[in-house]
Amino acid sequence: MVAILICMASGAVWAANPTGSNSEAAVETSEFGTLDGGIAVDLYTLKNAKGSTAKIITYGATLTELWVPDRSGKLGDVVLGFDNLQGYVGKHPWFGATVGRVANRIAKGKFTLDGKEYSLEINDPPNSLHSGSKDLSRVVWKAEPVHERNGAAVRFTYVSPDGDEGFPGSLSATVLYRLTNSDELQLEYTAKTDKATPVNLTNHSYFNLDGDKNVLAQVLQLNAEKYTPVDATLIPTGEITPVKGTPLDFTHPVAIGTRIADMKGDPGGYDHNFVLSAEAGKLKMAARVFDAASGRQMEVWTTEPGVQFYSGNFLDGTLTGKRGIVYGKHSGFCLETQHFPNAVNQPTFPSVILRSPSVYSTQTIYKFSTR
Repeated sequence: MVAILICMASGAVWAANPTGSNSEAAVETSEFGTLDGGIAVDLYTLKNAKGSTAKIITYGATLTELWVPDRSGKLGDVVLGFDNLQGYVGKHPWFGATVGRVANRIAKGKFTLDGKEYSLEINDPPNSLHSGSKDLSRVVWKAEPVHERNGAAVRFTYVSPDGDEGFPGSLSATVLYRLTNSDELQLEYTAKTDKATPVNLTNHSYFNLDGDKNVLAQVLQLNAEKYTPVDATLIPTGEITPVKGTPLDFTHPVAIGTRIADMKGDPGGYDHNFVLSAEAGKLKMAARVFDAASGRQMEVWTTEPGVQFYSGNFLDGTLTGKRGIVYGKHSGFCLETQHFPNAVNQPTFPSVILRSPSVYSTQTIYKFSTR
């Protein structure tokens, strides 16, 4: 199979097959905007043979749109985001972004590695969240289309220099987005370092399987019998506790809003790391979400040991997203596949330390279907 590149007025189209058929998967490239200083941000549009579409920009290797069919075959965009680059450059809760070097929270923005203490930005007082305000979601990645037989793919690469965000070592990171012809959005992460450093990459998409309504009626199942309790600043206490008998029990399908009022606090709701039941490092189903109104179903598969379920508690109507939709509380949910929060300071948690010549490698799959 020979890949072709067709130059068009709106950008470039990379097709998986030189037949010219509209039923073939393809990658299209176009400009999304320009940063201050003249740095261009490109948009890569992945289309599979069914017409489902994923759009990713080089700024933050960010998923901006994901169009998948409902039970009647009508395509709908199931992720939150913005119509333009200005939205992503401004302050927002990591819509669709690739976050790192270390996703989630690090207590008091400090950790000690091989006898040396490192300090990070405190951007979620008193802690560091997603590695600070200049993490990997705030840089421009290089991108290239990847030849795929059964879908469309693009690979993003970025080299984070020694000391970047306060972390030791030069980190070479890649994330591959692949949209298969069976409506799977596959994400593959790899990273290498020249010095021991913590790494915990994830995607921070906010999903809503039914457009502009809130997600409280959407039904969630998590294959997690335990979770990591947190203190008042959302840092895990170090315990691993059963979910049984708590509002965090999603071992059987439950609507997200059924017990959300029992999750007290300001603003309340879910923002917890769940310990996945299967062995870490092996691909397994972490979660399933179903929306009865649209018939859309999403399964989340991952090699990671945990998943952070966040119910969009801090969305408050101050952000207006794509197509003029105002994002109020619970407008979307996140299922961030990951190692556990603050693992760098919890020796009993699965380690996030990467040492040369080892290679960091994880995989997450979002499988879409209808019923």
